[in-house]
Amino acid sequence: MRIIVRIIIAFSKLEDAKKIKNVLNRHGYDDILACNSASQAIAEANESDCGIVLCGYRLPDMYYLELYGYLPREFSMLLIASPAKIQECESGNIMCLSMPFHSHELVSTIETMILNLTGTGRRIKRGQARKRSEKEQKTIEKAKTLLMERNHLSESEAHKYIQKLSMDSGNTLVETAEMLLAFDE
Repeated sequence: MRIIVRIIIAFSKLEDAKKIKNVLNRHGYDDILACNSASQAIAEANESDCGIVLCGYRLPDMYYLELYGYLPREFSMLLIASPAKIQECESGNIMCLSMPFHSHELVSTIETMILNLTGTGRRIKRGQARKRSEKEQKTIEKAKTLLMERNHLSESEAHKYIQKLSMDSGNTLVETAEMLLAFDE
């Protein structure tokens, strides 16, 4: 069974949401809704199996954190805001992308979040743990640096995010780091 990930874009100005929708459409994403209120985003999320809500810091009817609290647990959030507003982000569970951003940063963040939601990959058998090579460790460090710079996570948050993504997908930490770096190219 294929998991359909719904993308809901919610910004105060509908034209801003539509611009982001067009960027994602050009990169092959088609199950996208653009709206200009949190209540509309919540209603749409409740009708979907899983997905991502991209939103600004403040919508006409509520702030991003309140919206996050109303989302079904099968939904992730990507906050798109100024660097100052991102510094105020109170939840380590919300991915952040500061404005201005390049389309490839947006797309690679969305791909990472979808990978986390869908849990693709193979399962690992017990007893396969071994010491990582220097090259493998550098790959993990590069992926953490990417998440820290692009999504404004601390080093520890970036590491936890890669670990969670790795566990959810059934891939090793190194494989997950390689996927994150490949998405960013």
